[in-house]
Amino acid sequence: MNKIVKRLETEFSKSPDLVIKKINLSIFKTMYLIYLETVSSSNKVNDYILKNIILKKDEINKNNISSYIAAPNTLEIKNVDECEFYLTNGFSLVIIQDKIYAIETRADISRAVSNSEVESSINGPKDAFTENIQINIGLIKRRIKSSTLKTESRTVGRKTLTNISILYFEDIADANLVNNLLKKIDTIDIDGIVDSSSLGFLLGDEENSVYPTFIETERPDNVATFLMEGKIAIVVDTSPFVLIIPAFFIDFVNPVIDNYNKSKNVNFIKILRISAFLISMMAPAIYIAIMNYNQETIPTNLLLNFAIQRGGVPFPTIIETLLMLIVCEILRESDLRFPLSYGSAISILGAIVLGEASVSAGIASPITIIVIAITFISSLTFTTIEINNALRFFRFVFILLSGLFGLYGITLGLFYFLIYTTTTNSFGKPYFAPISPFNKEYFNNTVLKKALRKDTRRSTLFTNKNIVKQKEDLWKKY
Repeated sequence: MNKIVKRLETEFSKSPDLVIKKINLSIFKTMYLIYLETVSSSNKVNDYILKNIILKKDEINKNNISSYIAAPNTLEIKNVDECEFYLTNGFSLVIIQDKIYAIETRADISRAVSNSEVESSINGPKDAFTENIQINIGLIKRRIKSSTLKTESRTVGRKTLTNISILYFEDIADANLVNNLLKKIDTIDIDGIVDSSSLGFLLGDEENSVYPTFIETERPDNVATFLMEGKIAIVVDTSPFVLIIPAFFIDFVNPVIDNYNKSKNVNFIKILRISAFLISMMAPAIYIAIMNYNQETIPTNLLLNFAIQRGGVPFPTIIETLLMLIVCEILRESDLRFPLSYGSAISILGAIVLGEASVSAGIASPITIIVIAITFISSLTFTTIEINNALRFFRFVFILLSGLFGLYGITLGLFYFLIYTTTTNSFGKPYFAPISPFNKEYFNNTVLKKALRKDTRRSTLFTNKNIVKQKEDLWKKY
């Protein structure tokens, strides 16, 4: 017992929050209570352990001590090396003779459940995940009350010892995908994981694609929907975002919150959102191609207006467009980094002042300002930063090709975009699904929304088990 206490004192030297309390049960019996007061609750230590032990200390021995502890979670530790893990996770250690018990006395140091901020919506639930893994799993299980929802727990990080939970439906999810994911997690050897995105990058091979290959969501209702489709959720302690895999291109263009609107109404918005993606990606390139190479594609009067507006601008169209794009990217970055209370106001003011000053100074033409404004307004449709970064990558590719080859270059850019997207994978699944390869069920859930009564089958992209979600025949009786 003394060796164990001395070892813990050595391991946690220069840790003033380590509390070691020696309790004499009798003349010949001694017990040690050890905990970290920064992650453990002193009130729980007192209520769960000290009160009962002090009152019944004459009856306590190493074999029956767990009967006198009122904590909801008491474990016997067989390996001394596990003591560090339990101490740093808010457990208190009770050492009596040659036995060690870990009692859960975690302090409540997490924030309360709040409204979703990144993925806000008018309809649907408003609660969002927090930094506490137990609360996050509880928010998911509050919506899914099924014993087939399984949870696999892992610990990642030599220094952080971060708790990770992998959630999936045993009777729906692809077993091979689950096993491969668990193997990948088990092979991770890193000092620490402090956020879910770090784990996603390690699992998704971030260097292979500009696209995000996993979804980060703060909404428990989104996670519940994805799980019932056959996807897998990864909950990471200390992170308010849950990872969903696999993820496809269309998941970022048409989010799950569209399901809270009628299909006929939301399908127009879905088509508009896809159009906004194409406009944001290609509008500057089309403008450059028309002005430099393919003037015959627009009416003569309009071309003359463009030429008059560009009179006095000292830069070629491509340089002018790139300058304005870079300025807008700087404004967007400042908007992201500034506090919410005045970040947007500064960006709007900067855009108005710089745009007006550029036209007045003859640095940029009004039509260029209009094209760049349309480009960035279209990109604001997408809230995921990573998909906007991918959009920016393709936008500059299109600009380069159109500057070299005109509309022919834009055609080459479209081929490059399609080839790049269709050859990207997300955990072994084709990234451009359900368009290529075409999948009817998932197409009707993402690209266009099918009426809920007709949404009867799960997509075979994720599972070959338990395909039927509801029986359509029942509705035909009414």
